[in-house]
Amino acid sequence: MSRTKRNTVALLIAVAAVVIGLVAAPASAAPAAVPVAAPLATPVAQNGQLRVCDTRLCNESGEQIQLHGMSTHGTQWYANCVNDASLDALATDWNADVMRISTYVQEGGYETDPAKFTSLVHDYIDKLSARGLYAIVDWHMLDPGDPHYNLERAKTFFTAITERHKDKKNIIYEVANEPNGVSWSTIKSYHEQIVPVIQATDSDAVILLGTRAWSSLGVSDGANESEVVDNPVNASNVMYTFHFYAASHGQEYIDALSRAADRIPMFITEFGTQDYAGEGPNDFARSQQYLDLAASKKISWTNWNYSDDHRSGAVFNQGTCPNGPFAGTGSLKEAGKWIRDRVRTQ
Repeated sequence: MSRTKRNTVALLIAVAAVVIGLVAAPASAAPAAVPVAAPLATPVAQNGQLRVCDTRLCNESGEQIQLHGMSTHGTQWYANCVNDASLDALATDWNADVMRISTYVQEGGYETDPAKFTSLVHDYIDKLSARGLYAIVDWHMLDPGDPHYNLERAKTFFTAITERHKDKKNIIYEVANEPNGVSWSTIKSYHEQIVPVIQATDSDAVILLGTRAWSSLGVSDGANESEVVDNPVNASNVMYTFHFYAASHGQEYIDALSRAADRIPMFITEFGTQDYAGEGPNDFARSQQYLDLAASKKISWTNWNYSDDHRSGAVFNQGTCPNGPFAGTGSLKEAGKWIRDRVRTQ
């Protein structure tokens, strides 16, 4: 049920309760108190354990759904933007369904202190779970572009996460952020080694698989979606990731995503309204083309990124974190205002 329908139902129930109370009360009785409608169900309470059904993401009841939300920036830099206040805003002001937790492996990330960054992911998962949001655990490998370079680290990391959170219904695993510089067959080999590690402990969770050329389905290397469609990963309950930056990635990318979504399960785990570096002017018109396509084919998405980085792709103005305010639009850049509106109204 959509948020609009849930709001309408709640209102009708409240009005009916008032009418019944007024009719049943004797003339001498004090006016009946107006009942307060129960809080709307959280995304997780409403949808439960997700699964892949054919080429779509489905909820526990088998209904096709589309998640909308935000990705953190690298937690080695912007952990102060993910706190109780900012997550309250994401859940109740932005009305998001999901947050992607971006754990960089290199660039001062996981490899420098595995225990610290694993603990941070545990904490974020617990906070998101308490708010009824889905959590994408993003293994943010980028450079080196061959995911095999971090395979053993990935096995250690995902084993720790699954052992702690295997009984939760809101965890989604993204096992390779943006593979690049290597063939699809190499990337596929990595996926077919890491997926069983996760499924051995958390057999029900949806797993997201990075595609070639920075998760562009190979388009950024001059290929197209056919290499994945014709040679999919040998695993169940998996989806393939697509990333776009609207000012850099035009119609060729949109067309590849559209064709792919008719053949294999797709999930947009990262996108921006700017160029591929998350900088420069916003191309809202092109961004809307992508989101319209995603809506028509129920492709879930998370936007990059929920931080106060100086780049135009970060939603908050510099200096917003850690104290906010995070709700409303007063602290938002232009991209932040635009994407908040889409998260709230999708």
